[in-house]
Amino acid sequence: MRTVRHWNARYVRDRLSVMAFERRHPDAPWLTPLMFTILTSWLKPGDRGLEWGSGRSTTWLAERVSQLTSVENDGAWYERIKLKLHEKGLTNVDYCLRNDESDYLCISNQIEHESLDFCLVDGIARDLCTLASIPLLKGGGILIIDNCNWYLPCRSNSPNSRRESDGAASEAWSLFLDRVKGWRYVWTTSGVFDTGLWLKPM
Repeated sequence: MRTVRHWNARYVRDRLSVMAFERRHPDAPWLTPLMFTILTSWLKPGDRGLEWGSGRSTTWLAERVSQLTSVENDGAWYERIKLKLHEKGLTNVDYCLRNDESDYLCISNQIEHESLDFCLVDGIARDLCTLASIPLLKGGGILIIDNCNWYLPCRSNSPNSRRESDGAASEAWSLFLDRVKGWRYVWTTSGVFDTGLWLKPM
């Protein structure tokens, strides 16, 4: 059953704010507005990255970096984004369809360690994809996790957020928290959903 407990005045205000942002930025990734702003200034034309789970972020990223690997598990969605890449003439994306979770995760085996400037985790098996991303990042590279409030304990007011008393959502998420101890990070929230960014030490 769908819960409506989060429908209060603050949530309605935040949701309207997100809707207004999306109208002003129709091509922006489905990340928090603040994370959109951070990435707009952070990403550089020479950057290389990996995206777990495709969408509006795929074309948006491809227009701003030199090379992007993107992996998707849904065949119909894959065809839709593939068409958008073609329409925009974007040829710098290695776009992969992997229906099976193990094949999806194996994308990381094809990428050299410490070769990427960023990884965006926004698809299936996010805990395992997050762990697989860490060795792929260069020192100074960034790891972006969408909907991080669903998986990591926090103080967010966004719906379905985990409380400190809940702990991490899986053993793999607990391992992630252990591995990024000491990393600088920025946790952003729209009040509707959250996106976090972790900076790998040099």
